[in-house]
Amino acid sequence: MANKHCFRFTLGVLLASIVITGITGCSQLDVTDLRGTGDMGIVIERAAGNALVVETSHHTQLSRVEGLGNLSHASVVFSRDERYAYVFGRDGGLSKVDILRGRLVKRVVQGGNSIGGAISQDGRLIAVSNYKPGGVKIFDAETLVMLADIPAVYGHDGERSKVVGLVDAPGQRFVFSLWDAGETWVVDIRDPTNPQIRKFRDIGKFPYDGLITPDGRYYIAGLFGEDGLALLDLWNLDAGVKRILGGYGRGEQALPVYKMPHLEGWAAAGDLLFVPAVGRHEVLVIEQKTWQEVGRIAMHGQPVFVMARPDSRQIWVNFAFPNNDTVQVIDVPSQRIIKTLKPGPAVLHMEF
Repeated sequence: MANKHCFRFTLGVLLASIVITGITGCSQLDVTDLRGTGDMGIVIERAAGNALVVETSHHTQLSRVEGLGNLSHASVVFSRDERYAYVFGRDGGLSKVDILRGRLVKRVVQGGNSIGGAISQDGRLIAVSNYKPGGVKIFDAETLVMLADIPAVYGHDGERSKVVGLVDAPGQRFVFSLWDAGETWVVDIRDPTNPQIRKFRDIGKFPYDGLITPDGRYYIAGLFGEDGLALLDLWNLDAGVKRILGGYGRGEQALPVYKMPHLEGWAAAGDLLFVPAVGRHEVLVIEQKTWQEVGRIAMHGQPVFVMARPDSRQIWVNFAFPNNDTVQVIDVPSQRIIKTLKPGPAVLHMEF
């Protein structure tokens, strides 16, 4: 009997050893093929319609993904696990790129002229904003199957507006503005096949871009047709849209605008926002608690992107033509320019 138990114990240990060895062997075999995505990114080859997959630990190119269409105003969002990049092309193309495998998973052409997109808070939905036909379309992030079509219809004649400033917001919402209509819409997409829309009208002339503050509370639309900004508190929609900085340009002669600044390129540094002034060679400094202007910084040209360094100590600014060969660096505590760089003939979209 003792020998029988001994045999069972020995056999059990042997089998366990085989299983553990097998698992360990598989892990050692597979780990060489696995990597994280934390140091990976993509570089848009605008003229060629491609995306380069790169890693920043050793500054090498891993792969090239081709066939992404017209990328003249491309933008990108990433899946929650950071494996997939969703590329929004100017030709209406929506492309899902697997950056680990370096391949195009799927591409759909969903409009005639697109201007950007967003991914929902839970990562399940992709929204695309369109100039033509004006509106927003919502897709399943896994399959790129369209789930909802939201035409940007306004007025009594059923005209369609260009859509700008699309962002994702907490609570499974998307927020965007209508250029032609002067409106901001908040869309609840908890049921993506039946989106619920709340519309805010008369926010100002020609909203051209929008942003959401880092805490997800405020949506701000910039106005191209008049001075000022339109502020919407997403925690209190019943309060409606509030106008801020409405008179910062009064009494001054505006300069010709060569490039509309990107509000999504605003910089938040502590309690301050650094904002490009439309048609002026200035960066405005705004106190977030009061939404009042507390300073202006004279710049080399008309700012386009105003980007905060990740530690918020510096603000990097690029400019519209004809000053687009220059980048200036602002020191946040002193609000002074500490460096002027000329890296090349033209500096376009900046990111940290």
